[in-house]
Amino acid sequence: MNNTNQGSKLYLYSITSVAIIGGLLFGYDTAVISGAEKALESFFMSAPDFNYTKTWHGITASSALIGCVIGGAISGLMANWLGRRNSLRLAAFLFFLSALGSYNPEFLFFEPGKPSAELLVAFNLYRILGGIGVGLASAVCPMYIAEIAPAHIRGTLVSCNQFAIIFGMLVVYFVNYLIRTHLPTAEAMVEIGWRRMFLSEAFPAALFGALLFFVPKTPRYLVLSGHPDTALEVLTRINGKEQANSILQDILETAKDKSEKLFTYGIGVILIGILLSVFQQAVGINVVLYYAPRIFENMGASGDASMVQTVVMGVVNIIFTLVAIFTVDKFGRKPLLIIGSIGMLIGMVALSILSFMDVIGIGALVFIIIYTASFMMSWGPICWVLISEIFPNTIRGKAVAIAVAAQWISNFIVSSTFPSLSEWSVGGTYLIYAFFALTSAIFVWKFVPETKGKTLEDMSRLWGKKR
Repeated sequence: MNNTNQGSKLYLYSITSVAIIGGLLFGYDTAVISGAEKALESFFMSAPDFNYTKTWHGITASSALIGCVIGGAISGLMANWLGRRNSLRLAAFLFFLSALGSYNPEFLFFEPGKPSAELLVAFNLYRILGGIGVGLASAVCPMYIAEIAPAHIRGTLVSCNQFAIIFGMLVVYFVNYLIRTHLPTAEAMVEIGWRRMFLSEAFPAALFGALLFFVPKTPRYLVLSGHPDTALEVLTRINGKEQANSILQDILETAKDKSEKLFTYGIGVILIGILLSVFQQAVGINVVLYYAPRIFENMGASGDASMVQTVVMGVVNIIFTLVAIFTVDKFGRKPLLIIGSIGMLIGMVALSILSFMDVIGIGALVFIIIYTASFMMSWGPICWVLISEIFPNTIRGKAVAIAVAAQWISNFIVSSTFPSLSEWSVGGTYLIYAFFALTSAIFVWKFVPETKGKTLEDMSRLWGKKR
């Protein structure tokens, strides 16, 4: 029952639960390729009209990242033009279309089951569409949650989105495993297995799209688009009548100028958002996530053992993301980020030393776990929390889009350079990531403001004073 004096926590948690399905799809879409890529390679290698090289396979395996950059870059435009909720609906549609298209790229135009250069282009276009959905969801999901959440639990609720991303990755690992083990032959994996893996995403995408018809627009967007009465209704259901009126007045005061330019509050806040994104990737986390089986095999693990170790790391990721969820609104953003940076520094320096000494075994696994645990309880979720809340209301859509686009570009650069860097020196590569871990701690200590307990409207006052 909704209490008009206190608001309804059930209503708030229900809205948040729907929004974080976008995070789950983010993780699902980016990780589904891991189980399908070998069969996909075998399928296109049999094409009679072109030579499917390793370069082509690299492009195909990472083509979704192109969409991620596009989706992140346009997320601000979409969030301001369509609104936060409708942008998420668009993302859900793109996830669904990408899942069906990747399952059956031959639809309407090509002969079923016959690989060709044109079919490869069609497949990659469908993957790019899914990537655009990921880019949109990565920016708009935390933005949506931040704009509906009360200040005292905003960090916790936005951190749940990161938990959903990691959980989505784990879910698709198990789905891919079940699909692969229930096929009678290896040939069946090449014929239909990879298709079923991509198709599996259509079900959570359809659920996400359907549930979005039952959630409201965010109060901040409603005020900016000239609907303060509707905003008050939503705020009342979440916060209770008395607090809702106070929050609405704050929103109205900071939203007087609805068309503030990007640098109205100075370049500093934009640079901080960009650098938060860049450091989140520059510490090398996606190298560890994307190349985990290869890293463990290089450490001496067999194929099956490397997969088990990868699953162990996945469980660690889940556990330490929960640590962030339960501590971000108690300890604050800055302490957790600095602690996480120090933990990652220790992990990467140790891995570098072990690599230079050519020592492999359980010690390396321990330090990889220290590294990933440190990231998951800090930079993993809290970077998204800060990006969603640090910008003033009137520039949030545009500023978040720039920060998220910077994040996906950094992701692509770091991930794509790892194979060549590791060929140069594995230990040296780990030292590069250690350097960025150290630099990230100094950056947070010196330049990032603490936002724990502050309202989104406080951000306008904070950055207004710094101009």
